[in-house]
Amino acid sequence: MVRRYFNERASIWDANIAEKDENKLEQMVGRLNVNPGSILLDVGTGTGVFLPFLLSKIGKSGRLVALDFAEKMLRKARAKGFGGNIDYLQANVENIPLPDETFDIITCYSSFPHFQDKPEALREMKRVLKSGGRLLVCHTSSRAEINEIHRQTTIVKDDILPDTAEMQSLLLAAGFNEIIIEDNKDSYLASAEKPKVT
Repeated sequence: MVRRYFNERASIWDANIAEKDENKLEQMVGRLNVNPGSILLDVGTGTGVFLPFLLSKIGKSGRLVALDFAEKMLRKARAKGFGGNIDYLQANVENIPLPDETFDIITCYSSFPHFQDKPEALREMKRVLKSGGRLLVCHTSSRAEINEIHRQTTIVKDDILPDTAEMQSLLLAAGFNEIIIEDNKDSYLASAEKPKVT
């Protein structure tokens, strides 16, 4: 049902989405501390709004996998012809068809509320992160604003961004540590680390 919702809106998504302010996107990617050469998974890529900003950070030596469960959204992202070392993967975040410990960083830009089984999604993302790898859940709007936008649309009215205490609990339960959650009037950023193997 949710996948159909996004597929039906793929052709008009870029004209209507709230979180596409390029200045805010530039500021957000600057906060993620993505290093050149990083191997990065972007979960819930959609039409690729955040991809050029991520590609600018990983550079020519990095690799980016753009994952989305809605094939029409992914097709729209691919059609934009971003340069760089990028692969597109249609898959569900709860069942990522990639090996363990593949990525340095996983980003979820403007997508986490739509994960239908958040605990399983977090466990699966942790699985494909390398030891010491980082998960970054980000929005260029506040949690309250995101949730209010979703509540206005029947099909995604329950797709909410958890409050700080619940988000921390979800991340801890999935086995993450070094959790930092920043929610202010202009943005939201939750970062967490897969524990380093000693």
